[in-house]
Amino acid sequence: MLKKLSLMLALLFVVMVARAADPLLPPPKHGGVYVVAHRGAHEGIPENTLAAYQKAIDLGADFVEIDVRMTKDGKFVSVHNGTIDAYAPGHTGRVFEMTLEELRALDIGSRVGPEWAGTKIPTFEEILDLCKGKIGIYLDLKAAPIPPLVEAIKARGMERSVIWYVGGPQLKELKEVCPECIPMPDPGPEENLAKLLADEKPRAVASVWEYYSKSFLDACHKAGAIVIVDESDPTCWEQALAWGTDGIQTDHPGDLIKLLDARAKKTAAAGTATSAQGSEPGK
Repeated sequence: MLKKLSLMLALLFVVMVARAADPLLPPPKHGGVYVVAHRGAHEGIPENTLAAYQKAIDLGADFVEIDVRMTKDGKFVSVHNGTIDAYAPGHTGRVFEMTLEELRALDIGSRVGPEWAGTKIPTFEEILDLCKGKIGIYLDLKAAPIPPLVEAIKARGMERSVIWYVGGPQLKELKEVCPECIPMPDPGPEENLAKLLADEKPRAVASVWEYYSKSFLDACHKAGAIVIVDESDPTCWEQALAWGTDGIQTDHPGDLIKLLDARAKKTAAAGTATSAQGSEPGK
């Protein structure tokens, strides 16, 4: 029994060392917290478009969140809703019942402002090419098969640049198709978390503010997983940061970045002041 326990502890140590030597993601750009631009930085810009994703890059966000769906002819686009009704006034239709050509013919920018007239729905490949080497991708798998998406990601060497918001059968499939990819399941209510951590052993976990708590975060950290919480309300950010949250997904990435940079500047100033006091004679 003692020998078996010793072996288990040794294996756990090996896993912990391996994870430490192989960080899951590059370090955050702002104050030690990942900033995820929900549907891109889309304040005043059509959401889920190349322009919104480029704005997130310009702001210095760590990830853009994209919603992936398959078209009638087997192509992949980023559209949040299952229909295009809300994006192209005067038009209606389900994404999976329309061809890529039909979708690309739509103007999804005019509803936001005349300066965005002619803006098109982007393909998955266009998004990958725009983001490669500049920003990570938070892939919300809405309605699309996993293998061809993995193929497009691998073709660009971006396996470790994409985190997948998946669960259930899709989580198992992603692990089988792409062991090196980064799945990020969402357990929903905290009562489901322990089973998820035990069964799936994820290295990243997603949550929404409704189900999020300090105990949720602590359990994930104890299991070796980071947590990215979806919360656009700035009044919740300070609490999330005080708990030690790893990342925040928001509709206001610019505001979050300003907050994180200000906190980092304040911390640095406090550290400088402490060092100066410590160097005074007699200290």
